[in-house]
Amino acid sequence: MRPDHTGPAAIEAHGWGWRHASRLAWALRDVSFRIDPGERVLVLGASGAGKSTLLHGLAGVLGGDEEGESEGELLIDGAPATATRGRAGLVLQDPDSQIILARAGDDVAFGCENLGVPRAEIWPRVAAALDAVGLDVPLDHPTKALSGGQKQRLALAGMLAMRPGLVLLDEPTANLDPQGVIEVRDAVERMLQRQPATLIVVEHRLDVWLPLITRVIVVGAGGVIADGAPHEVLGAEGARLAADGVWVPGRAPADPAAPLQGPGAALLSARDLSVARVTGRPVTSGIDLDVHAGQVLAITGPNGAGKSTLGLTLAGLLPPAGGEVAASASLAGGLVTAPIRWASRDLLTRIGMVFQEPEHQLLAKTVRDELAVGPRALGIPEDEIAARSDELLARLRLDRLAAANPYTLSGGEKRRLTVAAAIATRPRVLVLDEPTFGQDARTWAELVAMLAVLRDEGSAIVTITHDLDVARALHAERFELGGPA
Repeated sequence: MRPDHTGPAAIEAHGWGWRHASRLAWALRDVSFRIDPGERVLVLGASGAGKSTLLHGLAGVLGGDEEGESEGELLIDGAPATATRGRAGLVLQDPDSQIILARAGDDVAFGCENLGVPRAEIWPRVAAALDAVGLDVPLDHPTKALSGGQKQRLALAGMLAMRPGLVLLDEPTANLDPQGVIEVRDAVERMLQRQPATLIVVEHRLDVWLPLITRVIVVGAGGVIADGAPHEVLGAEGARLAADGVWVPGRAPADPAAPLQGPGAALLSARDLSVARVTGRPVTSGIDLDVHAGQVLAITGPNGAGKSTLGLTLAGLLPPAGGEVAASASLAGGLVTAPIRWASRDLLTRIGMVFQEPEHQLLAKTVRDELAVGPRALGIPEDEIAARSDELLARLRLDRLAAANPYTLSGGEKRRLTVAAAIATRPRVLVLDEPTFGQDARTWAELVAMLAVLRDEGSAIVTITHDLDVARALHAERFELGGPA
């Protein structure tokens, strides 16, 4: 047998649990199940239920005793998951956290090289994997020049090239455009047909995976709370699962009310704007748009079109590559009109930004302190900071995590934390890049409801999103970007 693929893996969990050292509560506990070789399993659960923790445990990357505490057994082919190097391939929620090398081809090849795959076989695998996920870039393309969605495809290609016996996918389509979602699902299906493997997928929205999976396991407090064929679990447990926040087909959360009034004055304008990533080459150009008070503007379009770059430029964090971004006199408040020339303290109350990758803006050692960073920089009294923080913690279901290290939160919890931290300084313009990433149905609805309140209070909101339900629910004006320039 080759060292990188020995057939589909068998999985067993016996009373397994894990608790990070900095958190009081267990991420998962008393989890027991068996997955036979070749099964295709979708793991569901509310945001923060421990789904990603389970995948990390199976991949053997949770860390040792200094990282946290475990109990029970988690086995691959009868051996501890930590001792089965090369059997599992994991694609993480945040693709940035698993990009290793500077060039796309080298990054895809990295896993194969570590598994000892013969060099002559590696590069055909790399080319096939990039083609399978629809990432059409040269092998020497800089990884830092990829969009968030393109990085997600790159991470998936690196896993596919290793041909593991256990494929672990942690929200692999979260930052992809609708066509990309189908392409990735189809790429996984083709891989399973060519090299059969056991598949475990974590996703909040399961519609796209239903044609591919054979089993659903729902995890939550107390371990496994439902397990069986998809139609059985969703049929018998659908109402209860929806109440717990699981996205159940046909049980969408309620939308907030329509705007109380029409948009107000323009606070931010772009004229003949070109935007560029760190490499300096314009991604897209000729952009004309206005961001109005009391309006939600949804920037949509395919991966690589420049949506995130446009958001960072509007927020005064990247300089325009051409044209201009100008603030109204009302928003500038005596400053120059170009946001890129404002100090960070000036931006806090004017333009707030939530990055696509939450880890890029986490600064404090606890969740509560993270919410206080901006208000403290503004000199707001501590009692008011505490009141604002308490309200946001409760509203976004983070109050039980107030003392936790932000880096130990789930992807969905980190996203809610960064949204809350941006709102804490009460900026008049809020730019959010994929604000609903990693959310269950309940936290999605709460985030959307909070944004609707900010809109009705007169804030201008720019949301960069592939989640068109957000645009619909918030009665947003759509601004569609095309493909790369």
